[in-house]
Amino acid sequence: MDAETQNNHLKAYGVTYWTLERELKVKWLLNYRGGSFLLPDAEIIQRECQIRGVSFEVISDAKAAQILEDIASPAVNQEAIVLEKAPKIAVYTPKGLKPWDDAVTMVLTYAEIPYETIYDEEVLNDELLLYDWLHLHHEDFTGQYGKFYRAYRSAAWYIEDKKEAEELATKLGYDKVSEAKLAVALKIRDYVVGGGFMFAMCSATDSFDIALSAEGVDICEPMFDGDGSDPGYQNKIDFSKTFAFKDYILERSPNVYEFSSIDMTQKRKIPKTTDYFSLMEYSAKWDPIPTMLTQNHTALVKGFMGQTTSFTRDQIKSNVLVMGENRTNGEAKYIHGIKGKGFFTFYGGHDPEDYTHRVGDPKTELDLHPTSPGYRLILNNVLFPAAKKKKQKT
Repeated sequence: MDAETQNNHLKAYGVTYWTLERELKVKWLLNYRGGSFLLPDAEIIQRECQIRGVSFEVISDAKAAQILEDIASPAVNQEAIVLEKAPKIAVYTPKGLKPWDDAVTMVLTYAEIPYETIYDEEVLNDELLLYDWLHLHHEDFTGQYGKFYRAYRSAAWYIEDKKEAEELATKLGYDKVSEAKLAVALKIRDYVVGGGFMFAMCSATDSFDIALSAEGVDICEPMFDGDGSDPGYQNKIDFSKTFAFKDYILERSPNVYEFSSIDMTQKRKIPKTTDYFSLMEYSAKWDPIPTMLTQNHTALVKGFMGQTTSFTRDQIKSNVLVMGENRTNGEAKYIHGIKGKGFFTFYGGHDPEDYTHRVGDPKTELDLHPTSPGYRLILNNVLFPAAKKKKQKT
């Protein structure tokens, strides 16, 4: 999985997942040649690699044993992690086409990793319990319809989206969309606390935490929910309820395309040509989780924008790991934390290979980016639950 010898990093994850589906174990060699995978030597796996255009090497049992022995040495920052079973993947997304794309569904499709889509009804019916991994993307859990009001309130898709959201909230027994979305956010919170893994990008990152912190507080203006917001609602925000963020100031104006001070989009002054973020290096033997999540063939990854592009450093809780950052701009791009028995990762930005993806832009063709470091970070998260230890019987 290094830069020099792998022709298709993204589909390599798909082959690894395909192998796990066949109840074969895989060793993930952390920090060894870009985070390589050691798979059993079987003709069907070789053929699958050839079909998908994935580079591989066949090695002897003696060579494999030597590699594992070298990796085990305390002198090197490497580790071999056993991946045991293919995680069941759910993507939280509304039904029907939306005027934006989801980087995760695109890369899962490209890598040929199966997933199922769920939305509010399924979440509230506790169907999350069927899955090991949940993805949230361009979503607004605050009930403010993505803060698209100023630019798109007359657009047919915005009007239809608002109508459908209101009808669904009513069907689910809620008076307001914000109340339905809060209920969904609380179910997702409970899923993570109970041992699930949640991965979020773009506006799902900060809007999720904001919704949790505003439980019981009306932060929506009349054009969103039909009545005024609570007076002085900023002082009623409870940061103890959030996963990752603290001390943020909410954006009150419905005409500003922003949720809060968490996001750095309007505060950053970095030209596209120099917009990169650096991945942190961790001890593979002592900190295998962040090491897994940062496996890549480069430590420097191209930046990319989104409704939520990146996170203000001093508004991230101290118990949350910053795994990717742009130090010169004081921003975090890629963060990870533990909540109860589960885990969450927040990845700022919308599409790792489309710098300023806008509403209605054509989707990225991943055939043009088979070695994308930015997309690799997503797939690290997809495989991570495969390495979780099985629960011990008591």
